[in-house]
This record gives sequence, C-alpha cells and structure tokens, in this order.
Amino acid sequence: MKKVRKCQCLSIFLSCLFLLTACGSENMDDYATNKGYEKPTEVVEDSKGIPKEEIKVGVLHISDPAEGSGYSYTHDIGIQGMQANLGLTDDQIVRKLNVDDGDAEAICTAIQECIDEGCNVIFTTSWGYMQPTSDMAEKYPDIYFSHGTGYMSNGKNFNNYFGRIYQARYISGIVAGMNTKTNKIGYVAAQDSSNSEVTGGIDAFAMGIYSVNPDAVIYVKVTNSWFDPEAEKAATEELLDMGCDVMSQHCDTPYPQTLAQERGVYGIGYNSDMSKETPDSCLCSVIWNWSAYYTSAVESIIDGTWDGSNYYGGMKEGLVEVTDLASFCADGTQEKVDEATAQILSGSFNVFDGVIETNDGSTVGEEGKTLDDATITGGINWYFKNVVVLD
Repeated sequence: MKKVRKCQCLSIFLSCLFLLTACGSENMDDYATNKGYEKPTEVVEDSKGIPKEEIKVGVLHISDPAEGSGYSYTHDIGIQGMQANLGLTDDQIVRKLNVDDGDAEAICTAIQECIDEGCNVIFTTSWGYMQPTSDMAEKYPDIYFSHGTGYMSNGKNFNNYFGRIYQARYISGIVAGMNTKTNKIGYVAAQDSSNSEVTGGIDAFAMGIYSVNPDAVIYVKVTNSWFDPEAEKAATEELLDMGCDVMSQHCDTPYPQTLAQERGVYGIGYNSDMSKETPDSCLCSVIWNWSAYYTSAVESIIDGTWDGSNYYGGMKEGLVEVTDLASFCADGTQEKVDEATAQILSGSFNVFDGVIETNDGSTVGEEGKTLDDATITGGINWYFKNVVVLD
C-alpha cells in the first residue's frame, strides 16, 4: 500500500441535488450530501491501488437501514453517497444487516461472508465490532478494514474513523436551552460514563445549554445498549413523564423524537434529519455526512494513496453539522447558533476549553488550554455540572 498522500476532506464539492440525481433515488435524505468531499485534481502515476471495477465494498450494520432515520440509516446513506461519487455499481456493495455488535462470532461470520463474496474493502460501523474487526484485519492483511467509532487501528490495513460530533452537540444544546420552558431537558444515552463517546456528547450538549440557560437541567437515562428499541422507548417515556419538554438522544431509534411529538413537546434529532418524521416538534437534528469519509477512503484505495491513518473530521470538514432550525424556534435562537458556529469554525472556541466544572463538584481542564483529542475520545468519564443521571 503505497503512501503517496492523504485523502483530505476539506471543502464542499457536490450538492445534495447532484447526489440525488446520481443515485437515481427519491428517498435519499435531504442532508445526505457530500459536504467535505473534494474530488482530487492530482493524478497519481504508477498507482498500486485497486482498479475501480475490481473494488467491492462490504458494510456491517447493527440494524436494518430501512427501519428509520437512525444510526444504520445514516451510515447507509453515506455508503450510497460514496457509490454515487465513485460510480460503483450495485453489485459492488455488500450489506450485512442486523449484525449484533455484542456477538463476536456473528461479527466474524458477517465479515467472513463479505470476504467470501469478494469484498476487498470492509466498513464495520458499530463500536462493538471493533475487536473482531481487528482480529480479521490481522488474518487478512491484503483486505482493507475501516471501523467506525472506537479507537483500534494498526496503521496498515485497519484504521478507525469518527468525527467531532461534540461540536454539533454543543450547537444543539444552545437550541435546547433557548427553547425549553420547564428547564427540564431529557437525553436518552446508549452507554454510561465509562464510554467517552457518549459522555462527551452529553457534556457538550449540556455545556451548550448552560451557555444560554444556566437554570436548565439535563436528565440522562442510560439504556446500556447501542440498539435496544424497547429500552429506548421506555427511557423516553420516563423522561417525558418527568416533565422534560425537549428530548435529545444518543441512541439508534427515533423514539425520543416520535414520542416527544406525540406529547406535544420538542425534540432534537440525531444521526439524520428527523424533522421528516417529526415535523411539528423537531427543533433541529445533529447529523453525520458519512459520505465525506466513505468516498475519500475508497478513493484512496483505488488510487493507491491509502496510508492506514485514522480519520477524525468535524464541522469544518463537513462530516458533522446541525440541520436548519425549525421555523418555530424561539426568537434569538438562530443568532446564538450562528455566533457559536462561527467560533467553532474559526478555531477560536473548541467546546472543551478551560476549566470545566463537573456534577460531582470537581473540575477538569486547565485555564487557557483545551482538552486534547485523546482525552475527548477516551478520557471523558465525567458529566458537566448541569447533568443528572437517573437510576
């Protein structure tokens, strides 16, 4: 695998209209754009990559993307975007659905099936796929493996990809803080404080709320599962019964949004634009534009520039963002969002800056400094001061 250059995701190249046209589908999500993908102008001579017509991509999903607007749906939209960008045919994409990320045998079986079907690039999208993916990468050094979330990689044929979702979480917190009337905001979380990905998102959301509404409290209910529809529904109902009038989430199903609309309160979607399902309650959604990464990764394999490095994009790269605000957002919300967005994009504000107070009375961070990426991705095991975790 020749190290020629890194595929950079730096600017907006294609519009949503192009993606819709290229895919020939009317069901693509409005925010399933190629933001962050820039078609390279450099021509790589003597490429030792894989010819495009020989590329075959395998994808493991924790659920069925057709089931709704959640996690797997969003990743699959990204795969569709990559397919459109690179001109791959349908038979060059292999999907394995409903692969339990707590079952190592099932994960390895799904990966092996992809290999047996001729896949030479395999994306495994859920946290629990990490160790089996690592194991299979060692077993098959000539196949490219890329794992979403988590932290493992080998710098060769196995890398890790994720994004600075905490940036968009912070912005959505501003929206929640500006629109709550009860000052009770609910959050359905997949994992407890031992998982920095989930906890960091909660904290960024809580900090955004605090910046505009110091009196608001964020009530968190943990399901202890990345995908558990029954638990996610029950957690949402408990939070709504407490009087939470804005619901947010780090869980796969849209229950926090659909049940919020049924109760006549607000919601902030996650993964994809959930306003299409809850138009009367969705203030905005925190979303992923996964095609930005999937396109650059597969393209680097085609042109021989894959170097095994990890990917960690953010709002600047177009990987994460917040959708347009609903027309019924409170006056002044857009102005506050614009101000914070500009600060994040300019680099003058990094969310986890300075000394941060936690909900147990301790502090983290240092004045004049910001938490580094290693801490953000693996060392946030505390909650911001306005967070209450329910039993």
